[in-house]
Amino acid sequence: MKQKAAFYTLGCRVNQYETRAIEEAFERRGFEIGSFDEKCDVYIINTCTVTAESDRKSRQFIRRAYKNGGGDAVVIAVGCMVQVSPEETKEILGLDCAIGSKDKMACVNKAIELLMKKRGAAALADDAERTDTDSMCITSPDGTRAFLKIADGCDNHCAYCIIPKARGEVTSKKEEDVCREAAILADGGCREIVLTGIETAAYGKDTGSDLITLIEKVNALDCGLCRIRLGSLEPTVIKENSVKRLASCEKLMPHYHLSLQSGSDGVLRRMRRKYNTAQFYNVVGMLRENIKDVAVTTDIIVGFPGETEREFEETANFVRKCGFMYVHIFPYSDRAGTEASGMDGKIPEPEKKRRAARLREVMLETRREALGRFIGTERKVLVETIKDGYASGYTENYIETRFKASEATRENTVVSVVLTEIADDAEYVVAALSDKKPEE
Repeated sequence: MKQKAAFYTLGCRVNQYETRAIEEAFERRGFEIGSFDEKCDVYIINTCTVTAESDRKSRQFIRRAYKNGGGDAVVIAVGCMVQVSPEETKEILGLDCAIGSKDKMACVNKAIELLMKKRGAAALADDAERTDTDSMCITSPDGTRAFLKIADGCDNHCAYCIIPKARGEVTSKKEEDVCREAAILADGGCREIVLTGIETAAYGKDTGSDLITLIEKVNALDCGLCRIRLGSLEPTVIKENSVKRLASCEKLMPHYHLSLQSGSDGVLRRMRRKYNTAQFYNVVGMLRENIKDVAVTTDIIVGFPGETEREFEETANFVRKCGFMYVHIFPYSDRAGTEASGMDGKIPEPEKKRRAARLREVMLETRREALGRFIGTERKVLVETIKDGYASGYTENYIETRFKASEATRENTVVSVVLTEIADDAEYVVAALSDKKPEE
């Protein structure tokens, strides 16, 4: 009988990628992948530490794994919380092993070692070679889209962020390794990949390469890949010469998630961001001038220490000015060990929630305006799911779309639709199939 391993991932897309890589390593060693809520032999929790709430949830799922396993399973925590708070993590009830951010693949061998200690050598009929703890790649996605990690680490040292301590300096995957992994995923049926990293825009700064060159090489691959997307970008990577090169990559989708964090120059300075609102707006303009139907989305933190009502209104007005397709809004969360944690002028929780709600109202205004420009137009959608007769997926510029499926509609195919109306909550757009044949 196969041993069973279960996984739970907290945090970012990079963590999602890394969990998938670890899952595949367990499968190669003969494990079956089970559900986290059932009794398994091994539980792996890929932790996050970006906020105090992330730490709390990581601890919660470690304890849940111990309970689900009945005290007999091996429970391993990996990742950012372990890296930042190793001693505190090791004290969590039921945890057998804690592995930081730099050696996550080692958990495969460690899990086997611990299982053999707990249950005896006969518990594992495993003669496979030991897993290479330095390698991390995936060969198959969980769905139609796959995240492909191209870089780790961050050198920005923003005032509110603990991630440089959790992940270290920027380290980039070799161009040839990224291209090989993308081709393997495409050959396995993946139609869309998302090139992502902790600081995606910094790709290649340690190897002499750069993100734009990498995108061009992935775009040129002769394989079944039809869509390339990018993870969150620092706006400083977009220059006049680079945006024209990006526009010429036909597989690169016209959606850019630019990390803003605040629409107030005063707050941006206190956050230690490397741009101001004028520079950011110039980047948005370059994208719209050079890339047809481009959508721009962003992240914003409200209630950063010292943020005045006037600065908050500057942010709201800047969101209107930029006309974002979507804004991910986060009330500031104090994180011990960061510069911002020691700043004066902390905003009370009720006020942070009020500002977040107010900014969401503004965001929905700009979202409806942005979506409205595409109503009545024909778009191509990569079908991700079909349920109860309705299909859903995303357009090239990342508009979530739902439409009545035909008998010929299949998951993981690209279909042409006409966008007809915005849903009441503006979360998606309703569409109708066009007469064009789906792309295989």
